[in-house]
Amino acid sequence: MSDDSAASTEQFDDTSSAEDRAADVADSDRAEFADDDDRAEAIERAESADERTESAAVESGDRDDSADRSDRRGDSGYGARGGDDRDDRRRGGEGARTAGGRSSDRRAARPDEPDLPEDVQASDLDPAVRRDLLSLDKNNAETVARHMVMAVELLEDDPRLALAHARAARQRAGRIAVVRETAGVVAYHAEEWAEALSELRTARRMSGGSGLLAVMADCERGLGRPERAIELGRSDEAQALTGDEATELRIVVAGARMDLGQFDQAVVTLQTPDLDPARTGSAAARLFYAYADALVAAGRTDDGLQWFLNAAAADLDGETDAEDRAAELTGDA
Repeated sequence: MSDDSAASTEQFDDTSSAEDRAADVADSDRAEFADDDDRAEAIERAESADERTESAAVESGDRDDSADRSDRRGDSGYGARGGDDRDDRRRGGEGARTAGGRSSDRRAARPDEPDLPEDVQASDLDPAVRRDLLSLDKNNAETVARHMVMAVELLEDDPRLALAHARAARQRAGRIAVVRETAGVVAYHAEEWAEALSELRTARRMSGGSGLLAVMADCERGLGRPERAIELGRSDEAQALTGDEATELRIVVAGARMDLGQFDQAVVTLQTPDLDPARTGSAAARLFYAYADALVAAGRTDDGLQWFLNAAAADLDGETDAEDRAAELTGDA
């Protein structure tokens, strides 16, 4: 297996210049990353600046007349510079109303948002995820859902474009945990380690639970911090994991051990009752493969060969190159 957040914000009209300046400060903070080791923390500082920006926007809105407020209302999402007034936030954001009683049009697509194909519908998103978007303005919820659909569809073939869609969803609905988690997972696949780590940390603060600890630990490895990956593997939350989640975290922690040259410790990390050659499927194949890799690195080539063969037998969908690794060890490549 293997957190860097780029999010632009929508401006108010000319009466919101104070907010615009605050947004520029937040964007500048994001642009000043010195190195990957500190980038996730810098992203979270930028997010705090964004929260202050939105508060300034609410105060500015209170000074405007009521007609101007109704024109600028929007969703309750993170970074929504035209966000709901405070009463709409308390109601869960059913959407702004114009003086005539009709729902106001949502803001147009932002210049930095990727295009949404007309055939991509909000209904394509998993119903459970769509329910999490109910607190948003109806039109905004639909746009967020469509961006999330595109992020998932493009994840394997074009992770960079998938990330652009995930960022667009985050800009519009950043207070919703599933949106932040999706942004984190997509950033991970795009190898934007600091951004992924920041988004996943935020999602965990919002929703609680262990979250995607294995992905977070692998982000630490990607940032060149294997020791932190190992620390995550020792956490109380990690000890509470079971099944495939626990297996994935073990694989990442073993990889971190190997990053440090601790090959014997990597072998021990992967020695669990799940190392059963009779098992098949993706999780089993990945575990067997990681174990074989650690054995070979520790100098136990014969044992490693056997486990590469076990991994090949368990890999029903051809996800690994276990057969090729076995052939290399036997000289049959």
